[in-house]
Amino acid sequence: MRSFQKISSCALLALSLLTPAVASASPQQAKALADIEAKGLRSVGSERLESMIASANAASDVEFTRAWLSEQPKASGGEQWRCLAEALYFEARGETVKGQFAVAEVIMNRVKSSQFPGSLCSVINQGTGRKYQCQFTYTCDGNAEVIAEPRAYSQVGKVARAVLDGKAPSLTGGATYYHTTAVSPRWSRVFTRTTKIGVHMFYRDGVQTASN
Repeated sequence: MRSFQKISSCALLALSLLTPAVASASPQQAKALADIEAKGLRSVGSERLESMIASANAASDVEFTRAWLSEQPKASGGEQWRCLAEALYFEARGETVKGQFAVAEVIMNRVKSSQFPGSLCSVINQGTGRKYQCQFTYTCDGNAEVIAEPRAYSQVGKVARAVLDGKAPSLTGGATYYHTTAVSPRWSRVFTRTTKIGVHMFYRDGVQTASN
């Protein structure tokens, strides 16, 4: 029911942005247009739709400082929040706050992309079970996933919450890949580098050119 209500809201918003000629249609025509819009949005899938809505409503009230994070309430959430918080803990807990937000953004960008699974947990666990052939190394390196630093986990949990709530501005230029500056993977030569934040380099699909 919650996802359907969000879809209906999106459909009404889309109608409000139509040209005056269409917006002034009869109630029956307007309802038909809303039904078409809602049907299209349903096909996106609830996980991907929610992430798109969050991005559309994003507000730049985030400060990339530990002081700002410390002022935020203790974070909590469901399965998708836990998956994102754990990914940030194992992938970026030693990064700057801005770097942690950037890694979270890459994961969210994958959820929005049709090239990847449509939920956070599915994106993060893609390839898990095949040693060193997964998307996020900590899920397939053979080591136990133990959260031994609760304070660090609390911090990245707040980052995950802010990103899921659509509070963070865009940082990575649409990146769907990243690596640390300590390595230079082969794929980085064919993707377009978008930015460097902390110890991570960020990339999106597309061939790297001299102008990039």
